[in-house]
Amino acid sequence: MLDASIADSTIVLALPRGRILRDVMPLVKRAGIEPEAAFDDPKTRKLLFDTNDPNVKIVRVRSFDVATFVAFGAAQLGVAGNDVLMEFDYPEVYAPLDLGIGKCRMSVAEPAAMVASDDPSRWSHVRVATKYPSITRKHFAARGVQAECIELSGAMELAPNLGLCRRIVDLVETGSTLKANGLVEVEHIADITSRLAVNRAALKTRPDEMGAWIERFREAIEDVSDADAA
Repeated sequence: MLDASIADSTIVLALPRGRILRDVMPLVKRAGIEPEAAFDDPKTRKLLFDTNDPNVKIVRVRSFDVATFVAFGAAQLGVAGNDVLMEFDYPEVYAPLDLGIGKCRMSVAEPAAMVASDDPSRWSHVRVATKYPSITRKHFAARGVQAECIELSGAMELAPNLGLCRRIVDLVETGSTLKANGLVEVEHIADITSRLAVNRAALKTRPDEMGAWIERFREAIEDVSDADAA
Protein backbone atom coordinates (compact mmCIF):
# COMPACT_ATOMS: atom_id res chain seq x y z
CA MET A 1 0.00 0.00 0.00
CA LEU A 2 1.22 3.53 -0.68
CA ASP A 3 2.49 5.44 2.35
CA ALA A 4 0.32 8.34 3.48
CA SER A 5 2.60 11.08 2.13
CA ILE A 6 2.41 9.60 -1.38
CA ALA A 7 -1.27 8.66 -1.19
CA ASP A 8 -2.28 12.23 -0.37
CA SER A 9 -0.97 13.46 -3.72
CA THR A 10 -1.48 10.42 -5.92
CA ILE A 11 -4.39 9.02 -7.90
CA VAL A 12 -4.43 5.22 -7.84
CA LEU A 13 -6.45 3.48 -10.54
CA ALA A 14 -7.46 -0.12 -9.75
CA LEU A 15 -7.93 -2.29 -12.83
CA PRO A 16 -9.25 -5.86 -12.99
CA ARG A 17 -7.18 -8.69 -14.37
CA GLY A 18 -8.36 -10.79 -17.29
CA ARG A 19 -10.61 -10.04 -20.23
CA ILE A 20 -11.89 -6.71 -18.94
CA LEU A 21 -8.34 -5.39 -18.61
CA ARG A 22 -7.81 -5.89 -22.35
CA ASP A 23 -11.09 -4.17 -23.16
CA VAL A 24 -10.60 -1.21 -20.82
CA MET A 25 -7.04 -0.25 -21.77
CA PRO A 26 -8.06 1.68 -24.92
CA LEU A 27 -10.28 3.85 -22.69
CA VAL A 28 -7.55 4.26 -20.08
CA LYS A 29 -5.10 5.39 -22.75
CA ARG A 30 -7.64 7.74 -24.35
CA ALA A 31 -8.09 9.28 -20.90
CA GLY A 32 -4.38 10.11 -21.02
CA ILE A 33 -2.93 7.33 -18.86
CA GLU A 34 -0.05 5.29 -20.32
CA PRO A 35 1.36 2.62 -18.00
CA GLU A 36 5.05 1.79 -17.80
CA ALA A 37 6.39 -0.96 -20.06
CA ALA A 38 6.34 -3.54 -17.25
CA PHE A 39 2.55 -3.38 -17.22
CA ASP A 40 2.45 -5.34 -20.50
CA ASP A 41 5.14 -7.82 -19.47
CA PRO A 42 3.42 -11.17 -18.72
CA LYS A 43 6.42 -12.25 -16.63
CA THR A 44 6.40 -9.30 -14.26
CA ARG A 45 5.58 -9.87 -10.60
CA LYS A 46 4.80 -6.19 -10.05
CA LEU A 47 1.32 -5.18 -8.91
CA LEU A 48 1.80 -1.41 -8.67
CA PHE A 49 2.78 0.43 -11.84
CA ASP A 50 3.95 3.92 -12.69
CA THR A 51 2.40 5.82 -15.61
CA ASN A 52 3.29 8.74 -17.84
CA ASP A 53 1.66 10.98 -15.21
CA PRO A 54 3.83 11.14 -12.05
CA ASN A 55 0.68 11.61 -9.97
CA VAL A 56 -1.12 8.53 -11.33
CA LYS A 57 -0.37 4.89 -10.55
CA ILE A 58 -2.15 1.69 -11.59
CA VAL A 59 -2.77 -1.42 -9.52
CA ARG A 60 -3.88 -4.65 -11.15
CA VAL A 61 -6.08 -6.80 -8.89
CA ARG A 62 -8.78 -9.48 -8.98
CA SER A 63 -12.04 -8.15 -10.42
CA PHE A 64 -13.87 -8.86 -7.14
CA ASP A 65 -11.28 -6.80 -5.23
CA VAL A 66 -11.54 -3.58 -7.26
CA ALA A 67 -14.61 -2.35 -5.38
CA THR A 68 -12.93 -3.05 -2.03
CA PHE A 69 -9.78 -1.13 -2.97
CA VAL A 70 -11.93 1.85 -4.01
CA ALA A 71 -14.35 1.65 -1.07
CA PHE A 72 -11.56 1.73 1.51
CA GLY A 73 -9.57 4.45 -0.22
CA ALA A 74 -6.58 2.37 -1.34
CA ALA A 75 -7.55 3.44 -4.86
CA GLN A 76 -9.39 6.61 -5.79
CA LEU A 77 -10.59 5.24 -9.14
CA GLY A 78 -11.33 1.76 -10.40
CA VAL A 79 -13.04 -0.25 -13.10
CA ALA A 80 -15.56 -2.79 -11.85
CA GLY A 81 -18.47 -4.69 -13.30
CA ASN A 82 -21.82 -3.73 -11.85
CA ASP A 83 -22.10 -7.37 -10.76
CA VAL A 84 -19.29 -6.66 -8.27
CA LEU A 85 -20.76 -3.29 -7.30
CA MET A 86 -24.19 -4.86 -6.73
CA GLU A 87 -22.76 -7.75 -4.72
CA PHE A 88 -20.81 -5.62 -2.26
CA ASP A 89 -23.02 -2.52 -2.43
CA TYR A 90 -20.42 -0.31 -0.75
CA PRO A 91 -21.91 3.12 0.04
CA GLU A 92 -18.38 4.56 -0.26
CA VAL A 93 -18.28 3.74 -3.99
CA TYR A 94 -19.79 6.08 -6.58
CA ALA A 95 -20.16 4.68 -10.11
CA PRO A 96 -20.94 7.63 -12.43
CA LEU A 97 -20.00 6.15 -15.81
CA ASP A 98 -20.98 3.04 -17.75
CA LEU A 99 -17.87 2.23 -19.77
CA GLY A 100 -19.83 0.11 -22.25
CA ILE A 101 -17.46 -2.87 -21.98
CA GLY A 102 -17.72 -6.32 -20.43
CA LYS A 103 -21.31 -6.72 -21.54
CA CYS A 104 -23.04 -9.84 -20.29
CA ARG A 105 -25.98 -10.79 -18.09
CA MET A 106 -26.58 -12.42 -14.75
CA SER A 107 -28.99 -15.33 -14.95
CA VAL A 108 -30.46 -18.28 -13.13
CA ALA A 109 -29.76 -21.54 -14.96
CA GLU A 110 -30.76 -25.16 -14.45
CA PRO A 111 -30.37 -28.50 -16.29
CA ALA A 112 -32.19 -28.59 -19.62
CA ALA A 113 -33.87 -31.82 -18.55
CA MET A 114 -35.69 -29.96 -15.75
CA VAL A 115 -37.15 -27.15 -17.81
CA ALA A 116 -40.22 -28.93 -19.21
CA SER A 117 -41.51 -29.89 -15.78
CA ASP A 118 -40.24 -26.89 -13.78
CA ASP A 119 -42.25 -23.72 -13.13
CA PRO A 120 -40.15 -20.90 -11.61
CA SER A 121 -43.30 -19.10 -10.48
CA ARG A 122 -44.00 -21.97 -8.09
CA TRP A 123 -40.62 -21.95 -6.37
CA SER A 124 -40.70 -21.36 -2.60
CA HIS A 125 -37.18 -22.55 -1.72
CA VAL A 126 -34.14 -22.99 -3.96
CA ARG A 127 -30.59 -24.17 -3.41
CA VAL A 128 -28.26 -22.26 -5.69
CA ALA A 129 -24.53 -22.37 -6.41
CA THR A 130 -23.10 -18.90 -7.00
CA LYS A 131 -20.32 -16.48 -6.23
CA TYR A 132 -22.96 -13.76 -5.85
CA PRO A 133 -24.85 -14.76 -2.66
CA SER A 134 -26.03 -11.24 -1.84
CA ILE A 135 -27.47 -10.57 -5.31
CA THR A 136 -28.99 -14.05 -5.39
CA ARG A 137 -30.74 -13.72 -2.04
CA LYS A 138 -32.08 -10.26 -2.91
CA HIS A 139 -33.37 -11.46 -6.27
CA PHE A 140 -35.24 -14.39 -4.82
CA ALA A 141 -36.42 -12.52 -1.72
CA ALA A 142 -38.11 -9.98 -3.99
CA ARG A 143 -40.11 -12.90 -5.37
CA GLY A 144 -40.85 -14.35 -1.94
CA VAL A 145 -38.48 -17.27 -2.50
CA GLN A 146 -36.00 -18.43 0.13
CA ALA A 147 -32.57 -18.97 -1.41
CA GLU A 148 -29.96 -21.25 0.12
CA CYS A 149 -26.67 -20.22 -1.44
CA ILE A 150 -23.66 -22.48 -1.88
CA GLU A 151 -20.72 -20.19 -2.52
CA LEU A 152 -18.29 -21.22 -5.27
CA SER A 153 -15.51 -19.18 -6.86
CA GLY A 154 -15.87 -20.79 -10.28
CA ALA A 155 -16.90 -23.84 -12.29
CA MET A 156 -20.49 -23.14 -11.31
CA GLU A 157 -21.77 -25.29 -14.17
CA LEU A 158 -20.46 -28.41 -12.45
CA ALA A 159 -22.74 -28.01 -9.44
CA PRO A 160 -25.98 -29.37 -10.96
CA ASN A 161 -24.19 -32.13 -12.83
CA LEU A 162 -22.51 -33.41 -9.66
CA GLY A 163 -25.58 -33.14 -7.46
CA LEU A 164 -24.42 -30.18 -5.38
CA CYS A 165 -27.59 -28.29 -6.23
CA ARG A 166 -30.03 -28.00 -9.13
CA ARG A 167 -29.60 -24.35 -10.05
CA ILE A 168 -26.87 -21.77 -10.42
CA VAL A 169 -26.66 -17.99 -10.62
CA ASP A 170 -23.79 -16.78 -12.76
CA LEU A 171 -22.71 -14.42 -15.50
CA VAL A 172 -23.60 -15.44 -19.05
CA GLU A 173 -22.02 -13.92 -22.15
CA THR A 174 -22.86 -16.20 -25.10
CA GLY A 175 -24.47 -19.13 -23.27
CA SER A 176 -22.05 -21.59 -24.88
CA THR A 177 -20.62 -22.77 -21.53
CA LEU A 178 -24.10 -23.41 -20.18
CA LYS A 179 -25.06 -25.34 -23.31
CA ALA A 180 -21.87 -27.41 -23.19
CA ASN A 181 -22.77 -28.47 -19.66
CA GLY A 182 -26.44 -29.20 -20.32
CA LEU A 183 -27.82 -26.05 -18.66
CA VAL A 184 -30.24 -23.38 -19.84
CA GLU A 185 -31.16 -19.93 -18.57
CA VAL A 186 -34.53 -19.77 -16.84
CA GLU A 187 -34.46 -16.29 -15.28
CA HIS A 188 -32.73 -13.01 -16.07
CA ILE A 189 -31.49 -11.06 -13.04
CA ALA A 190 -29.55 -8.10 -14.48
CA ASP A 191 -27.62 -6.80 -17.46
CA ILE A 192 -23.96 -6.31 -16.63
CA THR A 193 -21.35 -3.86 -17.89
CA SER A 194 -18.17 -2.39 -16.42
CA ARG A 195 -18.34 0.96 -14.64
CA LEU A 196 -15.93 3.66 -13.52
CA ALA A 197 -15.87 3.43 -9.72
CA VAL A 198 -14.90 6.47 -7.63
CA ASN A 199 -14.14 6.75 -3.93
CA ARG A 200 -16.71 9.13 -2.46
CA ALA A 201 -14.34 10.55 0.16
CA ALA A 202 -11.79 11.42 -2.54
CA LEU A 203 -14.54 13.02 -4.61
CA LYS A 204 -15.55 15.12 -1.61
CA THR A 205 -12.06 16.18 -0.54
CA ARG A 206 -10.57 16.52 -4.04
CA PRO A 207 -13.61 17.51 -6.12
CA ASP A 208 -11.84 19.40 -8.91
CA GLU A 209 -9.20 16.72 -9.46
CA MET A 210 -11.59 13.79 -9.29
CA GLY A 211 -14.19 15.60 -11.36
CA ALA A 212 -11.59 16.21 -14.04
CA TRP A 213 -10.74 12.50 -14.21
CA ILE A 214 -14.39 11.56 -14.46
CA GLU A 215 -14.74 14.00 -17.35
CA ARG A 216 -11.64 12.59 -19.08
CA PHE A 217 -13.10 9.10 -18.94
CA ARG A 218 -16.46 10.42 -20.15
CA GLU A 219 -14.73 11.98 -23.16
CA ALA A 220 -12.79 8.75 -23.76
CA ILE A 221 -16.06 6.79 -23.89
CA GLU A 222 -17.49 9.27 -26.38
CA ASP A 223 -14.33 9.13 -28.50
CA VAL A 224 -14.46 5.33 -28.68
CA SER A 225 -18.18 5.41 -29.49
CA ASP A 226 -17.60 7.94 -32.28
CA ALA A 227 -14.73 5.86 -33.68
CA ASP A 228 -16.88 2.71 -33.67
CA ALA A 229 -19.69 4.55 -35.44
CA ALA A 230 -17.41 6.01 -38.13
